[in-house]
Amino acid sequence: MTAASFPYLRMRRGRSAPWMREMLAEHRLHPSDFIWPLFVCEGRDCEEPIGSLPGVSRWSVDRLAGKAKEAAALGIPCVALFPNTPEGLRTGDAGEALNPDNLICRAIRAIKDAVPEIGVLTDVALDPYTSHGHDGLTDEQGNVINDDTVAILAHQALVQAEAGADIVAPSDMMDGRVAAIREVLEAAGHQNVAIMAYAAKYASAFYGPFREAVGSQGRLKGDKRGYQMNPANIDEALREVELDLAEGADFVMVKPGLPYLDVVARVRDAFGVPTFVYQVSGEYAMIEAAAAAGAGDRDALILETLIAFKRAGATGVLTYHALDAARLLNG
Repeated sequence: MTAASFPYLRMRRGRSAPWMREMLAEHRLHPSDFIWPLFVCEGRDCEEPIGSLPGVSRWSVDRLAGKAKEAAALGIPCVALFPNTPEGLRTGDAGEALNPDNLICRAIRAIKDAVPEIGVLTDVALDPYTSHGHDGLTDEQGNVINDDTVAILAHQALVQAEAGADIVAPSDMMDGRVAAIREVLEAAGHQNVAIMAYAAKYASAFYGPFREAVGSQGRLKGDKRGYQMNPANIDEALREVELDLAEGADFVMVKPGLPYLDVVARVRDAFGVPTFVYQVSGEYAMIEAAAAAGAGDRDALILETLIAFKRAGATGVLTYHALDAARLLNG
């Protein structure tokens, strides 16, 4: 028996009506696929629009509960918090990262008090707290010191867990930090706090608006290519994921998103674990700029990009478009 061919097999039959296209869709988006990043600033009743991220603002702690309620009402299961630490608290040793009453810890408690049903993910890295803008401690030559940094990251994760974080997400790319964090959390009785490892975080040109948002733009001495990944490499990404999983990571992340769909697909195929992707600030800004220039319909651009992540195998997406996408999906 030979395979059917034209005109008996017409592929367009499956695209002939909206209900048919919906029925045959291989991948779907749902608000539960999204994690919404939120930027936190000091002050009271504050909203600080971020110039390079149109439509995105920093919010003072007292305003965050309202934002989390918005997310929960739309079916978004989790928010991710990133601080804009005041200038006077940024030091060479990143001491403010270990303060149990720092900006992030206060934000965690405020959200958990007001919206206990929503998840809170926190960033574990030192760049929002260092005067030099690196993700770790540095020596006199400006080199990032891996092992001393790991000890501080583990303490930072513990401080965040004790404030109520549900997921701690080390984004620093230091070697061995997942094992150190897991050991500290277990010893302190935080067995249920999950680790989402930024396992394949690339030294990308797409992070610029984020650095403005957290106040690290312009302060970085040198660059981060000594610890973030080379955009040319994919086998290395698989090794990084394997190591983080062996050290106790519950979930892994690929960052950035759209330029690294091949990495997402390879990671999911190789390991079959929950694999998240961060649609980073530069990706968001490009969509907004394209829509503003009339180069594409904004809503369609948002949803098409997000379904691409799901098609590549992503479990979920950290995206600044989370609220917009959830509203579109909810009709």
